[in-house]
Amino acid sequence: QVQLAESGGGLVQPGGSLRLSCAASGRTSIGYAVAWFRQAPEREREFLGAISHGASARDYADSVKGRFFVSRDNDKSMIYLQMNDLEPEDTAVYYCAARNGWFARAPADYHYWGQGTQVTVSS
Repeated sequence: QVQLAESGGGLVQPGGSLRLSCAASGRTSIGYAVAWFRQAPEREREFLGAISHGASARDYADSVKGRFFVSRDNDKSMIYLQMNDLEPEDTAVYYCAARNGWFARAPADYHYWGQGTQVTVSS
């Protein structure tokens, strides 16, 4: 079992930046990939980006490529989502999720989820 907890959400102005953190605990010694998703009201959960356990590979959705960056520090069991040039359309609840093995894009492929953190982009 891996437990995840997101933090770092809040209110940011359009064009601003925000870094979300995801703290992993539990059986973090096993290899696990981590992805970030978001979900806006009345919309499906959307894949944003993912990183392999050793951080050798990343994958990004086209909608955020070049603006969002995923990183991790396995010594601290932390995974990060750096978000730049934020737009009102980025307003959503943001989740980190983990799965054993390689990363994937479908939410159903992830075994472990955090509780989410709200990001609001507004002037």
